[in-house]
Amino acid sequence: MKAIKRTGIGLLILILLVAIALAVWEPLSVTEGKAPSARDYEARIVRDSFGVPHIFGKTDADVAYGVAYAHAEDDFITLQEVTAMTRGRLATLNGADGAPIDFVAALLDVDGTVKRKYDDLPEDVRAVLDGYASGLNAYADEHPDEVELSKLFPVNGRDIAAGFALRSPFFFGLNGPIQALTEGKPLRREGGPSLAVPIENRTVHPLSEDKIITPVGPDPDENGSNAYAIAPERSTDDKTRLISNSHQPLRGNVAWYELVVHSEEGWDFAGANFPGSPFPFLGHNKNLGWTNTVNRPDLIDIYKLTLNEKGNAYKYDGEWLPLEKKRIWLKIKYGPFVIPYPQMVYRSVHGPVIMNGSGAYALRYAGMDQLDMLTQYYRINKAQDFDEWQAAMAGQGVPATNFIYADAKGNIGMFYNAMFPDRAPGFDWRTVLPGDNPNALWQNTLPFTRVPALINPGSGYVMNANNTPYVAAGPGDELNPENFSPLMGIEDDQTNRSRRSIDLLEATGKIGDAEIRRIKYDTAYAQAGYAKDWLDKVAALDLKDDPELAKAQALLAKWDWDLDGKGPADALALKMLRPANKAHYQRGTVPDPREILQETVDHLNKYFGRIDPPMLEVLRLRQGDVDLPIDGGNDTIRASTLWDVEDDGRLSVRHGDSFIMFVEWDKAGAVNSRSIQPFGAATTRPDSPHYTDQMQLFVDKKLKPVWFDPAALEKNKVSEKVVGSARGAEQ
Repeated sequence: MKAIKRTGIGLLILILLVAIALAVWEPLSVTEGKAPSARDYEARIVRDSFGVPHIFGKTDADVAYGVAYAHAEDDFITLQEVTAMTRGRLATLNGADGAPIDFVAALLDVDGTVKRKYDDLPEDVRAVLDGYASGLNAYADEHPDEVELSKLFPVNGRDIAAGFALRSPFFFGLNGPIQALTEGKPLRREGGPSLAVPIENRTVHPLSEDKIITPVGPDPDENGSNAYAIAPERSTDDKTRLISNSHQPLRGNVAWYELVVHSEEGWDFAGANFPGSPFPFLGHNKNLGWTNTVNRPDLIDIYKLTLNEKGNAYKYDGEWLPLEKKRIWLKIKYGPFVIPYPQMVYRSVHGPVIMNGSGAYALRYAGMDQLDMLTQYYRINKAQDFDEWQAAMAGQGVPATNFIYADAKGNIGMFYNAMFPDRAPGFDWRTVLPGDNPNALWQNTLPFTRVPALINPGSGYVMNANNTPYVAAGPGDELNPENFSPLMGIEDDQTNRSRRSIDLLEATGKIGDAEIRRIKYDTAYAQAGYAKDWLDKVAALDLKDDPELAKAQALLAKWDWDLDGKGPADALALKMLRPANKAHYQRGTVPDPREILQETVDHLNKYFGRIDPPMLEVLRLRQGDVDLPIDGGNDTIRASTLWDVEDDGRLSVRHGDSFIMFVEWDKAGAVNSRSIQPFGAATTRPDSPHYTDQMQLFVDKKLKPVWFDPAALEKNKVSEKVVGSARGAEQ
């Protein structure tokens, strides 16, 4: 009996020791980061009446310091998540949901990219990155009670660069093949025109299920945007106009954060960035501006490797090359414990390799193993005219995204920016490629001069809404697709937003503020393309056996094709169109229309007791205690793209219209801008007055002043503080 008792006590002690070890081992196993080299920073942060930070500094590095500090004041939670993500510790911070991102960071060898390429960045770029890192460190040092993970700080410029290397390829769809290959599912149809195999004969697979976890948010395949630039000759008042209308998640690590920067070294810019970036990704300075929309060319190639019997070598160019492999440990938080979970990552000459039940597949993608996007974004921030801006763009650091440009001199342009692989003919680049053939392995990318672009077209406008670039300036100003090799994989499809944009721009004569606002906030669907095909399928259903579905079918047949929230069929159409748009936008399979109709009718009846509730009672913008109606839909120009179904059955928008900016240059070249955010400047600070203070304006389709001019800011400032080596109290 005593022996049994001693054994039991020993076992309890062992369990206790294991529990303690699992609770404390992870920070002990982590090497603390190294702070940037010591130097003095000083930034002045001025908050306007909407809480937007205006950061002033003597040097660009001072300003970057202030950008990080100000952003941390408003959203330190998300900045910590981004920091943990770039250091492979997101699963330790957030649990199992973060494990796929930690795995992907190791799979893509983000740390290796930074080690190989960081020192090649220009000195001024590295200074800005270190300044930003120092601002984060300062905030963490001064607010230790807010730090959620031991040894997460200090960080340095290399950590900031790692975030760019990790997130960049997911903006053009790298999550699709990674997810499909790791889960052993069929690969999706790749972007661009077919080269050999008819699309209808291929296996088509949706890119993702709803709300998967990636480095660019939970809905990577729905990221989009609208953008417009209007030349002065097309304007009612001789103004040049730029409309930025990004569609991103409203929260999280790729939600927009508005800011204005002023440096004595010439960096003056108003716009927005993502958490973890020292500089804005879109907006304007005094002389020029741009915005972005997601483009979806084929920038990813997949290779099937031939392995030897041992699985440790692959055949390439007649030889057997060793397959690189590395064991990694995912450190996953479960309650108070952190559990080590082993994984292997592989690499070949092609790139990262994924093993599944059908073999080994290597990935190669645009921008792989480079950090030049940091230099490009910084240089275009500081460009002062069209020539300087184009020279910075020609550096081709940003792997993919459309740039829509306008400036004080009246120039406008649309650039289908992408690092197109220089592919050899003779292969079907839309399918899986032979991994043993060196001719199928591209080494270089095409120069910027090959990028589809429309500059100062006769129509007087350029636009993009995640559609083919060939029609950016409307009928009569199209680019000729035959001038661009099908090997480039340029998309050739349209969205409802692009169809409506072109229709409205063509139907409108001179365009002033009222006209462009009417276009930007349009909530209608064109009776064409996938939407018409889908509703035709619904109309063709034989529903004699189900009177309730037949009633919904009849109601939908009378819909006015506008999700303005005024029609009796709007709520029904809103939910019915989302699956159709998802299939179209993600190049996936079209669902069964009867199943979708049944799901929609069941939902509306369950929560609203009818199939025709007012849409504005169904679709909501919610944050904290504020709950407002909002219009628009999944593929309308006024975009309410995705939503969460809440306990009361209402749809709380989580993705769609996010940061919106209207920029104008008058005849004399003076700039003026207005903007709006869905919630406010401090989206994770419920106690802040700027947690929800822009919501009513946002749903009312109103804008607020930017106060880019420091003199105008002075009349509208609410607070001011100095951070850095000469920190001062708030005034």
